[in-house]
Amino acid sequence: MDASTTDLAQIIQIVVAPVFMLTGIAGFLNVMSGRLGRIVDRARVMERRVTIIKNPLYLDIAQKELKNLWRRITIINRSIGLCTASALFVCSVVVCLFVGDLWQINIRDFVIALFVIALFLLIFALLMFLKEVQLATRTLQMGKEVFDDDPSS
Repeated sequence: MDASTTDLAQIIQIVVAPVFMLTGIAGFLNVMSGRLGRIVDRARVMERRVTIIKNPLYLDIAQKELKNLWRRITIINRSIGLCTASALFVCSVVVCLFVGDLWQINIRDFVIALFVIALFLLIFALLMFLKEVQLATRTLQMGKEVFDDDPSS
């Protein structure tokens, strides 16, 4: 193996860690897009129900749930956007590692900055995801309380 092949092998070894991070981000995106699909489906059902409900109490409950679903859609969309941005920054890190080695430029600080930004974006994406999950759980609790208080059940 000549020196350039050895250097390339070392760069590929260095790039493996960010690629594993990309795999993890892809998993998060898969989970979040699945949740988004289910939330959108539920919102469509509730939009149809709101148009036919006559009982003011149940109409109010349905409208609150619909509002909550749209809030969850907004939050999960933001989380998906942040996760995607994080993945783009990780891809930029990989490209910069190869380009820096190929052209023999010192972009160490730039690569570090890109990677730190990617991690912060991922942290914020996960916090948004947590917020959406908590909102979903709180919504279920509110619905349970309504039906527990309903004398006709």
